[in-house]
Amino acid sequence: MGRVSGGRGGRVFIPHIPFDFTLCEKAFPPVNPPKTDDELTQNLVKRNQELSPSAEDQTKLLAQVTKISNVLDALVVSPDEEFEVQIEECRQVGSFKKGTMMVGSLVADMAVILKSLPLKEHVRVLAEKIVEKVKVSDPTDRMTFVGTPSGFELRSGEVTVNILIGTTPPNMRKVDPEVHLEQKMLQGTLAAIRHVRWFEENASHSNIKVLVRILKDITLRFEGLQALTPWIIDLLAHHVVMNTPSREPLPVSDAFLRVFKLLSAGFFLPGSAGIVDPCENANVRVHSIMSLEQQDQVCFTAQTLLRVLAHGGFKKVIGPGGDGSVATQMSVWNGVVVAPCEKAYVRREDREREAMEEDQAMET
Repeated sequence: MGRVSGGRGGRVFIPHIPFDFTLCEKAFPPVNPPKTDDELTQNLVKRNQELSPSAEDQTKLLAQVTKISNVLDALVVSPDEEFEVQIEECRQVGSFKKGTMMVGSLVADMAVILKSLPLKEHVRVLAEKIVEKVKVSDPTDRMTFVGTPSGFELRSGEVTVNILIGTTPPNMRKVDPEVHLEQKMLQGTLAAIRHVRWFEENASHSNIKVLVRILKDITLRFEGLQALTPWIIDLLAHHVVMNTPSREPLPVSDAFLRVFKLLSAGFFLPGSAGIVDPCENANVRVHSIMSLEQQDQVCFTAQTLLRVLAHGGFKKVIGPGGDGSVATQMSVWNGVVVAPCEKAYVRREDREREAMEEDQAMET
């Protein structure tokens, strides 16, 4: 756990750094030369190809994004008369922009920052204006829009462009939830812009993108890992690939195993240094958004999956398919039994209830 030490300023939190073999490999020289796991690498590469959208799908989505971007750019430069919505800027965000989009999800995200206050009525007017302009430029497009808590979705056939509405920082304190979009949603849009900018500048290596896609799929299949958000996955993938003693990126197979080793060692547990969010001014550790129960779930699920990986069950973890049962049920790999790890964190309410039940049982 993190230490707390005294000082003039009071109690100071000193986080601990979980054991990371990659960073201290020289202290543990191998008896035999390290072997490259070609089979694991091949399965990871193959799985990434299965999870990647086809060139045709990407072209469809890009065409729609370009069409909508042109309309928005025109509204920024020369807005229509009597059009009340003032746009500051628009940017592509999300997995499509980062190059980590997954198959079966023809959705791109765009952030639209308003100069004016984000009135719910103005958001609807903007959606109608975009649909109108698109149909004028392309009469064959049957675009429709659907409102969302963060803005609206523009749908054309199987392609969807999700518009996230934001506003300039000075407007944030004037937001009224009765007539404007929720401040939490507006802040999320600004965060999405910061995230994509950081990713483009720091995480463009292909190994990171491969790992992000594979980890996203794994979190969908294993319930205990579902608290890992897309942003946490982005940062975790960047950390395991790029944070090495030599500053050379790790191969995909080594980075993949390093994810589960780190999570098993308590990388995202209370008191851990974890990863400081590079897009927030405060010293915020990204795993702090998870509840204590979720942090524990991530840790013990990773511990179980690491043991499965260690005994040759990587295909069950990487996929495809599977219902996540290897993390919750006993399994056998090459004659070795792997039992699911148990939770360590128990909520105070549950402890009190269990204590009461024990007392009642003793009385009877």
